[in-house]
Amino acid sequence: QVQLVESGGGLVQAGGSLRLSCAASGRTFSVVAMGWFRQAPGKEREFVAAISWNGGTTQLAGSVKGRFTVSRDNAKNTLYLQMNSLKPEDTAVYYCAVGTRSTLPVDGWHYWGPGTQVTVSS
Repeated sequence: QVQLVESGGGLVQAGGSLRLSCAASGRTFSVVAMGWFRQAPGKEREFVAAISWNGGTTQLAGSVKGRFTVSRDNAKNTLYLQMNSLKPEDTAVYYCAVGTRSTLPVDGWHYWGPGTQVTVSS
C-alpha cells in the first residue's frame, strides 16, 4: 500500500509559477514510475506528466510542454511538478499517482492522492 499527499497548490496570477510536491509513503516509491494528472470543474481527469522510476525519462502533455517540468527525489520519496508561465486554463485539482510499472509509457495508474487545488487568475 502506498499513500500519497500532494501540496503546494494555491492561487496565482497568470504568468506566475508554482511547484507542487507529492510525498509518498512506502518502500516502493523509488522503483515505480509516477505521474501527475489534473481535473478541472466539469471536465474529465487528464494526464499532465509522468516520470520513470529513476527520473531518466519524462513525458509531458502537449498543453504543458515548455512550461511544466516533472522531477523526483527518491531519497525523499517525493515527486515534484514545477509549473511556470501558468495560464487560467491550468486551473484544476492536481493529483499524483503511482504507475503500474517502473518505465514509461505506463499502462495503468493506482494509488492516487487526494489532490491539491491550483487556481490561476487572469
